[in-house]
Amino acid sequence: MNDLTPNIPEVVAELRDLFERYEQALIDKDVDVLDAAFWDSPHTIRYALHENGYGFAAIHGHRVARPPGPGIKEKRIRLEILTLGRDIATINLEFKVRGRDLIGRQSQTWVRFPGLGWKVINAHVSTMNETAVW
Repeated sequence: MNDLTPNIPEVVAELRDLFERYEQALIDKDVDVLDAAFWDSPHTIRYALHENGYGFAAIHGHRVARPPGPGIKEKRIRLEILTLGRDIATINLEFKVRGRDLIGRQSQTWVRFPGLGWKVINAHVSTMNETAVW
């Protein structure tokens, strides 16, 4: 079995850098960087607020159509990075939605592929009411 040691510091740092690059690319609408972050596969899925992207081609199409700008994130509340070994990770971000009484949630599953490097294979963005209590 592969080593699944959680949160090896240099792997966490590598994923944090990739995540920050991805977040800046969202603001800049740098489609090349956004596309490079995702696995070019029909199996890749990205659920966003206004669309579901099934496969890399659909995800790319949504990115091209999206306007540039700061997006919906007003401020970060919590960022969690979990790496397992050196080849799999999850990144979860909780944020305040700009101008709304909503909390946003963003999750990504990253896999390191031989010859390709780190790629997002699954992503999800959703919101919830700030006052929701379970």
